[in-house]
Amino acid sequence: MPEISEQEFNQQRLQEVNEALGSGMFVYVRKLLHNLPPYDLALILESSTAKSRPVLWQLIEPDNQGEVLEELSEEVRKGILKSMRPEKVAAVAEGMDVDDLAEVLRTLPDSVYREVLNSMDSQDRARVEAALSFDEDTAGGIMNTDTITLRPDVTVDVILRYLRLKGTLPEATDSFYVVDRHDRFIGAVSLSALVTAKTEIVVSNLIDAEIEAVPADMPETDVAQLFERHDWLSAPVVDDNGRLLGRITIDDVIDIIREDAEHSMMSMAGLDDEADTFAPVIKSTSQRSIWLGVNLITALFAVAVSSQFEELLSILPILAILNSLVPSMGGVAGNQTLTLVIRGIALGHVGDSNARSLLYKELAVGFLNGVIWAFLIASFVALWKQDLMLGGVIAFAMLMNLTVAGVAGVLIPLLLKKLSIDPALAGSVILTTITDVVGIFAFLGTATLLLQ
Repeated sequence: MPEISEQEFNQQRLQEVNEALGSGMFVYVRKLLHNLPPYDLALILESSTAKSRPVLWQLIEPDNQGEVLEELSEEVRKGILKSMRPEKVAAVAEGMDVDDLAEVLRTLPDSVYREVLNSMDSQDRARVEAALSFDEDTAGGIMNTDTITLRPDVTVDVILRYLRLKGTLPEATDSFYVVDRHDRFIGAVSLSALVTAKTEIVVSNLIDAEIEAVPADMPETDVAQLFERHDWLSAPVVDDNGRLLGRITIDDVIDIIREDAEHSMMSMAGLDDEADTFAPVIKSTSQRSIWLGVNLITALFAVAVSSQFEELLSILPILAILNSLVPSMGGVAGNQTLTLVIRGIALGHVGDSNARSLLYKELAVGFLNGVIWAFLIASFVALWKQDLMLGGVIAFAMLMNLTVAGVAGVLIPLLLKKLSIDPALAGSVILTTITDVVGIFAFLGTATLLLQ
């Protein structure tokens, strides 16, 4: 019997839940949902229609709802939280990690957010407010405050007795952080070093000096790069004075990497990376109409250029047939370069120090591609229409446009980055406009000079 993929299994499970829900078999649906992990429950909610979600949410065990909220996308989470009373949100939030709870609270209206905070005990409220004081896209915004600190002058025996008395460790604990009396970070001691050391050894002798503290205001993308570079499982977070505030764990970094990938993919289409697949029709239409309007305005530039050659197109209809070929090839070539450069910027591979080398490289690639495809297309057109001059015109236009596309694919994201504009969001629109305008002008302009 062939094995089914995880995606097929999830679809079968979703179909089973929806069929049972449609038949009013709520007890059976609750049983189906009972043993599912939070990630799978979140997947079912996100894969269901907006109408079904409130019912499904009520059928999820209250003890699991906090973990499910952590896994949901922002848009779906907002829809569920709207229907919940503040005290219910506070109850669901009990036991959530501070960073995840802070992310949930940021999606609430101010009035509800304040009510939820007031419903918490003073200790939990203080921890959450500390996390909320930092921007959500910084190390402070994604850190967790559940960490165990050690003093440098304490022996291993004392620490081990304390841990046995405590009974549990925070999730994903691989290191303990050593601080002085003012809570300033000194270093880290790995869990493995602690449990294998002799009991009389002092903690200061076990400190790993290579563990770096992450500033609380460091952007989360930089944090992810540090984790990748050093293969960290966790890292301490400190304030401007070096005081330990909390820690970041690898699960937080995986979320950052996934969100960045989704953001880049969705931005290329002008969509929010948190967009709800099953959002209401009116909401989805309004969100997409904005981007379509921007594209229409840029497309009008190409139309305006074409209109300048209206008389030529009426005399030589073949030009109208071939007119879309050059801009299309330029757009594809430019987007290849654009995607490559945006990826390089995101990974930290491209910056001021090597931008010029990359520009020269892509200029050469664009020119070489231009030569290859200009020759092939010119040969085809010349044989098809028995017109060497027409083949030469399209060859020149193709060479020009592919060369410009390579240069534009490098310069556009670099310039947008300097202007603090997301290259993934605006880059493709600008690039397409340039390749359309240059392609049409080069083709029809050259034809005007040589063929009319």
